[in-house]
Amino acid sequence: MKGEAFQLINGILIVLLILICVFAVKGSAKRMIYGCCGGRDVEKKKKVADRDPSHYPYCAQIRIEGMSCNHCRIRVENSFNELNGVWAEVSLKEKQATVRMKNKIEEAALRRAVEKAGYEFREIKWLNS
Repeated sequence: MKGEAFQLINGILIVLLILICVFAVKGSAKRMIYGCCGGRDVEKKKKVADRDPSHYPYCAQIRIEGMSCNHCRIRVENSFNELNGVWAEVSLKEKQATVRMKNKIEEAALRRAVEKAGYEFREIKWLNS
């Protein structure tokens, strides 16, 4: 009786280990194919028509946590660029966005744009105002 129970427990443990391995391999493959955040939908970068820095009298650098791949960068840039009169560029290396604005936008609206994209707003530094 003890031997049968031991075999049953071993069988259950082996099945659990196999399931864990399958999910781990599946997750790793997804990240390799789609980037760190596993986004299947390839973000299309929203183009900003006016790319002349002199047309943007307000500028802020915003530190953002949680970005680690090109997909993350595009997602954050798009979230900012959806705002009227905004041109944003994100540096993954610096973990920050440079946000140029034709009209000064409240910090709360910039914070919402970061959070909408799924990342964490850390701090803002106004470069000119």
